[in-house]
Amino acid sequence: MQIKERGILNRGEPGTCRAFSTYPTTTVLSDGSLLATYRVGSKKDGDDEKVELRRSSDGGRTWSEPESPFADTINGKRGSLKTVYLTPLGGNHIMASSLWIDREAYPGKNLFNDQTEGCLPMALLVADSHDQGQSWSPWRIVAVPDDIGPPSLTSPVLKMKSGRLAVSIETNKNYEDTSKWFQRVVYVYSDDNGQTWGEPVTVSQDPTARIFNWDQRAGVCPDGRVVTFSWTYDRETTKYLNITRRISSDEGATWTEPEDLGFPDQASVPAILPDGRMVLAWVDRFHTHSIRARLARQPDAPFTAESEAVLYELKTTSKTVEGEGHTGDLLVEMGMWNYGLPFATALPDGDVLVTYYEGTADCMQATWVRLGL
Repeated sequence: MQIKERGILNRGEPGTCRAFSTYPTTTVLSDGSLLATYRVGSKKDGDDEKVELRRSSDGGRTWSEPESPFADTINGKRGSLKTVYLTPLGGNHIMASSLWIDREAYPGKNLFNDQTEGCLPMALLVADSHDQGQSWSPWRIVAVPDDIGPPSLTSPVLKMKSGRLAVSIETNKNYEDTSKWFQRVVYVYSDDNGQTWGEPVTVSQDPTARIFNWDQRAGVCPDGRVVTFSWTYDRETTKYLNITRRISSDEGATWTEPEDLGFPDQASVPAILPDGRMVLAWVDRFHTHSIRARLARQPDAPFTAESEAVLYELKTTSKTVEGEGHTGDLLVEMGMWNYGLPFATALPDGDVLVTYYEGTADCMQATWVRLGL
């Protein structure tokens, strides 16, 4: 793969409520245009954050002015939107899914509690647009049982080959919960286009609570297989491990064993092309301090080293970062990283667009890179 072009989706504005741009995503609409989302705020995690949209009719080379169509008050509670993912459902219908954070329960507190490993109260929201994102329905809460804890959203809503929808949810502990954390990933399914959702089905868990599958990214292949990529953490050694891949041929009912891909650590949502080729980007914070991408010829094929493209490199580091330590400290440390969260999208012309954030401790911007395959 080769980098053909690069540019800025949204610049940070130091010292303002738009200083930090993170969580960028792009989605191809039915007319071939792109709709991007990203989060802005005065800091990387804070109660003034909001999600904006921008549009592109030239494959991501230029973007419209930002729009802010999404409400952040839910059931009368003030909160903030951490991210919004978009899923085309056919024609002009798009489903938005969002991770909403309750900012009233623990005013001024960070997202993660470094003492308990718990996090602020959160909710998963969905909304619909039937005009290519020009207007949106009110948010609907995706209800989950109490034992899920505050639910994390780490991938767009999945549209299965059957038409069934699934939301991938990562479980968490409540903010003051001091019990042992048995992290898992569950799916909830909808058979009525997201109006109602079923009971959670566990798709990934280490019952000993040693291995965590964080930030699991997922995609649906042209042949209907579902593929996931997990940011894997060993709680016993308190170290991040290599990314693992799992594949389901029955829409998430059963899965292959985790496959070590041979490179660390946090994966992107994959770009899946119509012929089954797949591009995966990832962040390697603790070895090469970079964001990279590789190509696989099929969903279960190797991501070959010769296809690798380096999208971003941190030019200087003050010290060698090992990516280990107390779990609570590592959770809080995530809020201080100044590059990451790649998101890969297959474009109609056969290229792949990867977005990510980069910057400094004072300002971050949402960046795009176009890859030719």
